[in-house]
Amino acid sequence: MKGRILTYYLFLIVAVCMLSVMSVMLGTATPSDPSFEIIVLNIRLPRMAAALILGGGLSVSGYLLQVFFSNPIAGPYVLGISNGAKLVTALVFIVLAGYGIHLPYLGLVAASFAGAGIVTSAVLLVSRKTRRMSVLVLAGVMIGYICSSFTDFMVTFADDHDIADLHNWSMGSFSGMSREGVVISGILILAGLTAAMALAKPVEAYLTGETYARSAGVNIPVFRLMLILVSSLLSATVTAFAGPVSFVGVAVPHLMRRLFKTAKPLILIPACFLGGSAFCLLSDLIARLLFAPTELSISSVTAVLGAPVVISLLIRKRPDGR
Repeated sequence: MKGRILTYYLFLIVAVCMLSVMSVMLGTATPSDPSFEIIVLNIRLPRMAAALILGGGLSVSGYLLQVFFSNPIAGPYVLGISNGAKLVTALVFIVLAGYGIHLPYLGLVAASFAGAGIVTSAVLLVSRKTRRMSVLVLAGVMIGYICSSFTDFMVTFADDHDIADLHNWSMGSFSGMSREGVVISGILILAGLTAAMALAKPVEAYLTGETYARSAGVNIPVFRLMLILVSSLLSATVTAFAGPVSFVGVAVPHLMRRLFKTAKPLILIPACFLGGSAFCLLSDLIARLLFAPTELSISSVTAVLGAPVVISLLIRKRPDGR
């Protein structure tokens, strides 16, 4: 079993490395162009790093939400959490832009975290009213649509010249990432990943049932709060830097469970990070190159790749919808 798991880890690492190299080397500019080195250093490398870091963080965020709700369909985008983070971030950005104030990176993350927390609280209220998975998912989707509609309304009627950048961000994209942004997002994602790994043993106990987890010494209320906080930090960081990215948080954890054939968090959390990195690197390559020089939003590609996984999960659930 250990040999099989190591083989899968090696496969994911090789995939991430290959896709990273392709992300840096492939594009409309070629090595023969005079500006190729500048493009690689200032545009492609930060973008590749953003896809790698944020894609991995988003996948781990989805895994933690699935543990929290005991629901394989749970994820930051499906439950509307990413769109809630987008709404508050856009609102703060537009209000401050009206006064000529540009929000720093950490301010964007704080606004995104607040939005994620508000929507997560709303979803939690719904989850207490019903045990049906279909109702919870539908409520999350509707909340996400409401948040997205308000965001689009604000972006459409905003006057500031910086709104063009905000519009691109609101569609989901790893482009325009600076080196400073890579460093800050990397630190935040690393902190979230470290916290997730620290929760691995309580997660394993929790997966066997709350009764067993309590007997193993897990403080359930504190544990559940930590799951939400860590997941919100990861998804908020992704939304702040790349906008809402769809289906990664649902599809990748499911694919990693299928690949590794285990529920052990110590194995799945790193696997989800690597899988999310590879998934987003591939999606970003497709978004850049498929109709070059026209570029697709990253969520358009991740939806095409990830939505079939979500559909398969829904079909495989029991007839009662739980």
